[in-house]
Amino acid sequence: MPHPTPFDATRLRFTLDLPAWAVAELNALPTHLATPEERMAAVLKFAQINFQQGTGGPFAAGVFERDTGRLVVIGVNRVLASNCSSAHAEVMAISLAQQLLGVYDLGGPGLPAHQLVVNWRPCAMCFGAVLWSGVRSLVIAGDGPELEQITGFDEGPVTPVWRTELAQRGIELVEDVLREPALAVYREFAASQQFVYNARQGATAA
Repeated sequence: MPHPTPFDATRLRFTLDLPAWAVAELNALPTHLATPEERMAAVLKFAQINFQQGTGGPFAAGVFERDTGRLVVIGVNRVLASNCSSAHAEVMAISLAQQLLGVYDLGGPGLPAHQLVVNWRPCAMCFGAVLWSGVRSLVIAGDGPELEQITGFDEGPVTPVWRTELAQRGIELVEDVLREPALAVYREFAASQQFVYNARQGATAA
Protein backbone atom coordinates (compact mmCIF):
# COMPACT_ATOMS: atom_id res chain seq x y z
CA MET A 1 0.00 0.00 0.00
CA PRO A 2 1.54 3.38 -0.96
CA HIS A 3 2.54 5.85 1.70
CA PRO A 4 -0.43 8.16 2.46
CA THR A 5 1.76 11.24 1.99
CA PRO A 6 4.11 10.71 -0.97
CA PHE A 7 7.77 11.48 -0.38
CA ASP A 8 9.41 14.09 -2.57
CA ALA A 9 12.71 15.93 -2.60
CA THR A 10 11.37 18.93 -0.70
CA ARG A 11 10.44 16.74 2.28
CA LEU A 12 13.63 14.67 2.31
CA ARG A 13 16.11 17.30 3.37
CA PHE A 14 16.70 19.56 6.32
CA THR A 15 18.71 22.68 7.09
CA LEU A 16 20.63 23.64 10.19
CA ASP A 17 21.49 27.30 10.44
CA LEU A 18 22.46 29.99 12.90
CA PRO A 19 20.03 32.62 14.17
CA ALA A 20 20.29 36.10 12.67
CA TRP A 21 21.92 37.58 15.76
CA ALA A 22 24.76 35.02 15.54
CA VAL A 23 25.48 35.95 11.93
CA ALA A 24 25.70 39.61 12.96
CA GLU A 25 27.96 38.77 15.92
CA LEU A 26 30.26 36.68 13.71
CA ASN A 27 30.64 39.57 11.30
CA ALA A 28 31.50 41.89 14.20
CA LEU A 29 34.29 39.68 15.55
CA PRO A 30 37.96 40.14 14.64
CA THR A 31 39.22 37.80 11.93
CA HIS A 32 41.80 36.41 14.39
CA LEU A 33 41.66 35.73 18.13
CA ALA A 34 45.18 35.07 19.34
CA THR A 35 44.76 33.26 22.66
CA PRO A 36 42.58 30.44 24.00
CA GLU A 37 41.12 32.94 26.47
CA GLU A 38 40.06 35.32 23.70
CA ARG A 39 38.51 32.48 21.75
CA MET A 40 36.67 31.14 24.80
CA ALA A 41 35.40 34.63 25.68
CA ALA A 42 33.78 34.85 22.25
CA VAL A 43 32.27 31.38 22.63
CA LEU A 44 30.87 32.26 26.07
CA LYS A 45 29.27 35.40 24.67
CA PHE A 46 27.53 33.35 21.99
CA ALA A 47 26.32 30.81 24.57
CA GLN A 48 24.89 33.58 26.74
CA ILE A 49 23.16 35.43 23.93
CA ASN A 50 21.71 32.18 22.60
CA PHE A 51 19.49 31.56 25.60
CA GLN A 52 18.90 35.26 26.25
CA GLN A 53 17.45 35.52 22.75
CA GLY A 54 15.46 32.31 23.14
CA THR A 55 17.21 30.67 20.18
CA GLY A 56 18.68 27.67 22.00
CA GLY A 57 20.44 26.33 25.07
CA PRO A 58 23.46 27.89 26.83
CA PHE A 59 26.03 26.19 24.63
CA ALA A 60 28.41 27.41 21.96
CA ALA A 61 31.49 26.11 20.17
CA GLY A 62 33.97 27.72 17.85
CA VAL A 63 36.33 26.42 15.20
CA PHE A 64 39.61 28.29 14.80
CA GLU A 65 42.94 27.74 13.15
CA ARG A 66 44.92 26.64 16.18
CA ASP A 67 48.21 28.37 15.40
CA THR A 68 47.07 31.60 13.75
CA GLY A 69 43.83 32.12 15.68
CA ARG A 70 41.87 32.71 12.49
CA LEU A 71 38.16 32.41 13.18
CA VAL A 72 36.36 29.89 11.00
CA VAL A 73 32.93 29.92 12.67
CA ILE A 74 31.12 29.81 16.02
CA GLY A 75 28.02 27.66 16.36
CA VAL A 76 25.32 27.55 19.02
CA ASN A 77 22.83 24.97 20.26
CA ARG A 78 19.82 24.79 17.89
CA VAL A 79 18.00 21.65 19.06
CA LEU A 80 14.57 23.11 19.75
CA ALA A 81 14.61 25.68 16.96
CA SER A 82 15.59 23.06 14.36
CA ASN A 83 13.56 20.10 15.66
CA CYS A 84 16.84 18.21 15.59
CA SER A 85 18.19 16.49 18.70
CA SER A 86 21.72 16.38 17.26
CA ALA A 87 21.94 20.14 16.65
CA HIS A 88 24.28 20.69 19.60
CA ALA A 89 26.77 23.55 19.46
CA GLU A 90 29.73 21.30 18.63
CA VAL A 91 27.87 19.61 15.77
CA MET A 92 26.79 23.01 14.47
CA ALA A 93 30.31 24.46 14.61
CA ILE A 94 32.03 21.43 13.09
CA SER A 95 29.44 21.03 10.33
CA LEU A 96 29.42 24.71 9.42
CA ALA A 97 33.23 24.79 9.36
CA GLN A 98 33.30 21.77 7.05
CA GLN A 99 30.76 23.41 4.74
CA LEU A 100 32.60 26.74 4.72
CA LEU A 101 35.93 25.06 3.97
CA GLY A 102 34.48 22.50 1.56
CA VAL A 103 35.90 19.49 3.40
CA TYR A 104 34.60 16.61 5.49
CA ASP A 105 37.88 16.28 7.39
CA LEU A 106 39.16 19.36 9.22
CA GLY A 107 42.51 17.60 9.60
CA GLY A 108 42.93 16.68 5.96
CA PRO A 109 46.07 17.11 3.84
CA GLY A 110 47.18 20.69 3.28
CA LEU A 111 44.92 22.13 5.97
CA PRO A 112 46.12 24.01 9.05
CA ALA A 113 45.50 22.41 12.43
CA HIS A 114 41.97 23.32 13.51
CA GLN A 115 40.91 23.82 17.10
CA LEU A 116 37.46 23.39 18.63
CA VAL A 117 36.68 25.66 21.58
CA VAL A 118 33.67 24.61 23.71
CA ASN A 119 32.14 26.05 26.86
CA TRP A 120 32.35 22.68 28.66
CA ARG A 121 33.50 19.12 27.97
CA PRO A 122 31.47 17.75 25.04
CA CYS A 123 28.54 15.47 25.81
CA ALA A 124 28.52 11.80 24.81
CA MET A 125 27.26 12.53 21.30
CA CYS A 126 29.48 15.52 20.66
CA PHE A 127 32.56 13.72 21.95
CA GLY A 128 32.12 11.29 19.08
CA ALA A 129 31.66 14.19 16.67
CA VAL A 130 34.95 15.68 17.86
CA LEU A 131 36.79 12.42 17.19
CA TRP A 132 35.46 12.17 13.64
CA SER A 133 35.80 15.87 12.77
CA GLY A 134 39.53 16.03 12.14
CA VAL A 135 40.21 18.80 14.65
CA ARG A 136 43.66 18.58 16.16
CA SER A 137 42.95 20.51 19.36
CA LEU A 138 40.11 20.77 21.87
CA VAL A 139 39.80 23.65 24.32
CA ILE A 140 37.17 23.39 27.06
CA ALA A 141 36.05 25.67 29.86
CA GLY A 142 35.84 22.77 32.28
CA ASP A 143 34.90 19.19 33.04
CA GLY A 144 32.95 17.81 35.94
CA PRO A 145 29.45 17.56 37.37
CA GLU A 146 28.86 21.30 37.72
CA LEU A 147 27.19 21.74 34.32
CA GLU A 148 24.63 19.03 35.00
CA GLN A 149 24.13 20.10 38.62
CA ILE A 150 23.53 23.74 37.72
CA THR A 151 21.44 23.39 34.57
CA GLY A 152 19.84 19.93 34.70
CA PHE A 153 21.14 18.99 31.24
CA ASP A 154 22.11 15.33 30.81
CA GLU A 155 25.56 14.99 29.24
CA GLY A 156 25.21 11.24 28.72
CA PRO A 157 27.58 8.32 29.31
CA VAL A 158 30.90 9.92 28.43
CA THR A 159 33.69 7.36 28.71
CA PRO A 160 35.85 7.87 31.81
CA VAL A 161 38.94 7.55 29.60
CA TRP A 162 37.90 10.37 27.26
CA ARG A 163 41.20 12.19 27.74
CA THR A 164 43.10 9.06 26.71
CA GLU A 165 40.88 8.63 23.65
CA LEU A 166 41.69 12.18 22.54
CA ALA A 167 45.41 11.66 23.05
CA GLN A 168 45.41 8.40 21.12
CA ARG A 169 43.91 10.22 18.15
CA GLY A 170 46.39 13.07 18.27
CA ILE A 171 43.94 15.65 19.60
CA GLU A 172 45.54 17.92 22.17
CA LEU A 173 43.41 19.00 25.14
CA VAL A 174 43.46 22.37 26.87
CA GLU A 175 41.29 22.49 30.00
CA ASP A 176 39.85 25.05 32.43
CA VAL A 177 39.95 28.07 30.14
CA LEU A 178 37.65 30.71 31.71
CA ARG A 179 36.02 28.05 33.87
CA GLU A 180 34.35 30.43 36.33
CA PRO A 181 32.89 32.72 33.64
CA ALA A 182 31.50 29.62 31.93
CA LEU A 183 29.84 28.49 35.15
CA ALA A 184 28.41 31.99 35.58
CA VAL A 185 26.66 31.64 32.21
CA TYR A 186 25.15 28.32 33.30
CA ARG A 187 23.94 29.86 36.55
CA GLU A 188 22.30 32.69 34.63
CA PHE A 189 20.59 30.14 32.40
CA ALA A 190 19.37 28.15 35.41
CA ALA A 191 17.97 31.32 36.99
CA SER A 192 16.02 32.02 33.80
CA GLN A 193 14.11 28.74 34.31
CA GLN A 194 14.04 27.99 30.60
CA PHE A 195 13.12 24.59 29.23
CA VAL A 196 15.82 21.90 29.47
CA TYR A 197 15.65 19.23 26.77
CA ASN A 198 17.08 15.83 27.69
CA ALA A 199 16.89 12.40 26.11
CA ARG A 200 14.70 9.88 27.92
CA GLN A 201 16.73 8.38 30.73
CA GLY A 202 16.23 4.71 31.58
CA ALA A 203 14.29 1.89 30.01
CA THR A 204 11.07 2.79 31.86
CA ALA A 205 11.11 6.48 31.01
CA ALA A 206 8.10 7.68 29.07
